Amino acid sequence: MPVKIVIAGGFGVGKTTAVSAISEIRPLSTEALLTSVGATTDRTDEVPAKTSTTVALDFGCITIDESLKLYLFGTPGQERFGFMWRDLSRGALGALVIVDARRISDCYPAVDYFEKLDLPFVVAINLFDGELNHDLAELRWALAIDDGTPLITFDARDRLSVRDALITVLQHTSKRRQAR
Repeated sequence: MPVKIVIAGGFGVGKTTAVSAISEIRPLSTEALLTSVGATTDRTDEVPAKTSTTVALDFGCITIDESLKLYLFGTPGQERFGFMWRDLSRGALGALVIVDARRISDCYPAVDYFEKLDLPFVVAINLFDGELNHDLAELRWALAIDDGTPLITFDARDRLSVRDALITVLQHTSKRRQAR
């Protein structure tokens, strides 16, 4: 059974990295080099090593088992590409919202979007450098997400970590459907 999952979050949080880490096919990526104009708009001072950005979407897929294949659609993180989220989210079973705990405010639009859409989502704090500098309860409060929304940590570079995050999305979606 094919299942669509959206991977969203702010600029430079690890969406493209997560899709690339888990996809069993060569991911489709619409990366473009950052321009000097885009660098000021996208606040690259907080992610100085970033030289490119997703301008449309990332696409990959992973077979979970013989009955389940996930199609992953990564959104662009910049606000100016927000109009694309509606099309990328259409038909999705759930979403993974990736957060950089050093730049929490960058993920507010994604959390708000999926809450308004009433699409089940999981918030995944990307462990840059393997560290979490905040308590998860503090992050839950800062993100204003209820206790019913799973909040996890993961490493977008690690295939197994991304797999576990996606399984959490599937489990959360299943629980929400059963509760309704």
